[in-house]
Amino acid sequence: MKLVEPVLRRATVAGEAGDVAWGVKAVRADTSRCTGKGIVVAVLDTGIQADHPAFQGVTLIQRNFTNEADTDQHGHGTHCAGTIFGRSVAGTRIGVAHGVSKALIGKVLGSGGGSSKQIVNAILWAVDNGAHIISMSLGMDFPGLARRLRERDGFPEELAVSRALEGYRANVLLFERLASLIRAQANRSILIAAAGNESRRRQDPRFEIAVAPPAVADGVVSVAAVGRSDSGLAVADFSNTGANICGPGVDIASAGLAGGLLTMSGTSMAAPHVAGVAALWAERLAEVGSFNALNLTAKLIGQASFNDLGAGIDPFDVGAGLVLAPQP
Repeated sequence: MKLVEPVLRRATVAGEAGDVAWGVKAVRADTSRCTGKGIVVAVLDTGIQADHPAFQGVTLIQRNFTNEADTDQHGHGTHCAGTIFGRSVAGTRIGVAHGVSKALIGKVLGSGGGSSKQIVNAILWAVDNGAHIISMSLGMDFPGLARRLRERDGFPEELAVSRALEGYRANVLLFERLASLIRAQANRSILIAAAGNESRRRQDPRFEIAVAPPAVADGVVSVAAVGRSDSGLAVADFSNTGANICGPGVDIASAGLAGGLLTMSGTSMAAPHVAGVAALWAERLAEVGSFNALNLTAKLIGQASFNDLGAGIDPFDVGAGLVLAPQP
């Protein structure tokens, strides 16, 4: 299992300062009265820069499941956490659920990725510690694994594909059974995962890769990425197809390791938007005493919309549509 690498990164957020990040606006979080108050979010990623201004006032419970240092040495986890529950930075609102006051941060990915065992242990740790929303911007790159087995390890093509397929099937089964266990043990926790960035639509419109594990597993909400275009929101070139739902994932401004803001693109950035909106819906459902995993998942999927998506978009690329926060 590897980090769903951001497609691009740049250290500028021109036009965002003193404003609301476009993804927060797109999911209507800026007009929702819900903030995620009382909801516990878990981010399983590369860790977090705990002293970043975006996380002031948030109780961060951290655990390192890797053999590397506890700190976030990549910036990916910090960026994802900022989108979910980050406070404003330099006058810019970056967090969808900026009222979340407690978060579980599991470092499951290091420089070489992370094992499925580490991720499973982190999920169970998060559930045991009361996580309502578990966000994972990580996945298995099936085409990349087959290519590495062929080019690096010298496997014949047929054997490389067979071994990669074996790993794919094992991971799907593992995460489906884990999701079933969580539903049985803790009916107030949901899993959200990025669909993956292996598609290449600009190269060829037919170059669409299917959602990767763990997102493809039954019981996990898979998230595709959309970006802004002249005709409305459009599916990102890199976004894998067959997801349950979509979120903003192109040119997303959030917390960077330098202490300021950084812009990244990827389904890695879309999944935290969905996780943040999930926290808002969880708060709303808790208010009326109907918060459980089934109702929360139903709200996320059922309230998604195609209204802001461009004409001609393939529904299979974006699932139920763009995730939307409860209103007002």
